[in-house]
This record gives sequence, structure tokens and C-alpha cells, in this order.
Amino acid sequence: MAPGPAGRTPVFERRPTGGSAAEKAAAEKVVALTFDADMTADQGARAKAGERFDNPELIALLRRLKVPSTVFMTGRWAEEYPAQAKGIGTDDLFEVANHSYSHYAFTADCYGLPVVAKDAMTRDVERAFSAFRQAGVRNVVPYFRFPGGCYDDAALRALGPANVTAVQWDVVSGDAFATDAGAVAEQVLDGVRPGSLVVMHCTRSAAPVTAEAISRIVPELRKRGYRFVKVSGLMEG
Repeated sequence: MAPGPAGRTPVFERRPTGGSAAEKAAAEKVVALTFDADMTADQGARAKAGERFDNPELIALLRRLKVPSTVFMTGRWAEEYPAQAKGIGTDDLFEVANHSYSHYAFTADCYGLPVVAKDAMTRDVERAFSAFRQAGVRNVVPYFRFPGGCYDDAALRALGPANVTAVQWDVVSGDAFATDAGAVAEQVLDGVRPGSLVVMHCTRSAAPVTAEAISRIVPELRKRGYRFVKVSGLMEG
């Protein structure tokens, strides 16, 4: 996407479905499942103590189900799990997008996350891309997801030099810290519309039931006639 006014980073949320009721009814049934691979810069000690910020079971399930997906990865995650990052990022089923290096917030008051200084925002994004390269991640796309989804005009201006498109979502899965896979699946299935973009997580410690929810979501959406695409597929449409 082209930069916004005054060099602001453009923001993509979902594919437009047309204006009239007839156009919306005829909209192609496509949906993008996205997965945030979160790890903050200061969680190394927790990882050493055995906390798992990865979810290889989920990635294996997406492969078995043949679901094209976009993984929004932090640079810190790629450093902690370089073999997994490379495996995801060299598999054409997936594309890897930037979720910052540190998973610190780009605005104040964002779910209690530490805040990146405005003059350090572009460097933080570039550091994540560098971590991907060092891990051997190949299928990298110039998309960025703000940690927590939190942004303001100042953040969009600050990230202009990074030449990325910010990607939000219109369906919140509710998988973060959820313990009921059925409730997560129901929330997604209730929310998806043609052109929807779903946010989920690829982190066992923070989203332990995501794989189980996916095992219910994918067959049901296919039964309803939906086709899965990456975020790049939504943008191209």
C-alpha cells in the first residue's frame, strides 16, 4: 500500500466487500488467519525457566490442514526460536510479517506494555527484520502489526521511514489466555465475514488452546464455502 498523507504508515484492516447490498452478498468468501508470535525483549529469563513462547503443534496443524497463514513475529521470538522461525519462514504456506523486535507498545497505556520511544520506533522494526534475516527467514513481507494493536497518529508518522503497511484486524479470536477452545472457535465463526482478517496467537504459554480452536474453525469455515488466504492475498484482492 502507498504511504498515507504526510508520509504516515498506511493501515490495512480487511478487504473491502463493496458498497451495495448486492455487492456484499456476492463478495468472495476469503478469510485471512493471522498468528502473533509474541515475545517481549525482557522475557528471556522466563524462557530459560521453561516457559514456552512457541507453538509447534499449531504450526504442524496448519500444515496438515493446508491453511495459508501470516505469522506476525517479533524479532525476539526469532532469536529465541531460530530453527522454528526459519522453518516457518521458508515454507511457502506461510509469510512472516513484523510484530516489532521487543513487543513494546508504540503508544502509552497499551495493556501495560513498556513503551518504545518515538525516535526508536523505526529502529525497533528494522531490528526485527534483521533478526529474521539472521534466522534464515525467507518469506518476509513488508507488513507490521503494532503490539496490542495500539497506535496513534504520531506512531504512524514515526514509522513512515520503515516502509511498512500496518495490519490490524476485524475479528478478535479471544484466544489470548483463553482456556475454552470451543468459545474461541465460536467467537471466530460468529465474527468472520467475506474478506475478514482474524487475529490469533502462536504462543503456548499465553494462548494454550489455539490449536484446538483451529481444528474446529478451519473445517467449519470450509464447509461454509470460505477459502483461506494470507494477508498478501487479501491486499491483492
